[in-house]
Amino acid sequence: MQIIDKSIKYLGYFTALIVAVLVLLVVYDATARYLFSTGSIALQELEWHLFDIIILFGIAYTLKRDAHVRVDIFYASFSPKTKALINIISSLFFILPFSFLIVYIGIEFTQLSFAQHEASSNPGGLEYRFLVKSLLPLSFVFLSLQAIKNAITNYGMWKSL
Repeated sequence: MQIIDKSIKYLGYFTALIVAVLVLLVVYDATARYLFSTGSIALQELEWHLFDIIILFGIAYTLKRDAHVRVDIFYASFSPKTKALINIISSLFFILPFSFLIVYIGIEFTQLSFAQHEASSNPGGLEYRFLVKSLLPLSFVFLSLQAIKNAITNYGMWKSL
């Protein structure tokens, strides 16, 4: 379990670094576009790809930090035992099946993208779009691992309460 914690923690750190890079890139791109009337399709696509990385890798880290979207207006009033049970059920019956489906579909999606050596259709765009697409199944593997860890942890809490 500790390896999952460390992996997701460092994934969160990596994602935070990507956020900083994205902010700098957007500032540079906006400055170049509006002050110097120049721009780059490749830079704009790189912004999209960095945003993809942030979203895809941020999912598992957000679940680890228990900062995901939930109807807290109800959840906050539940007892710790009920909260643990809700977390177990949501991990096992919602997050894991969805994650397994995305991994299953995403592998074929990624293989096709690699086989086609998928690149941007825009002139001057990025050539290696298939690399970003490969993050889709990988990110949901991380999410699955975190969901399993959460289910085990919450089961231990539920049992002890």
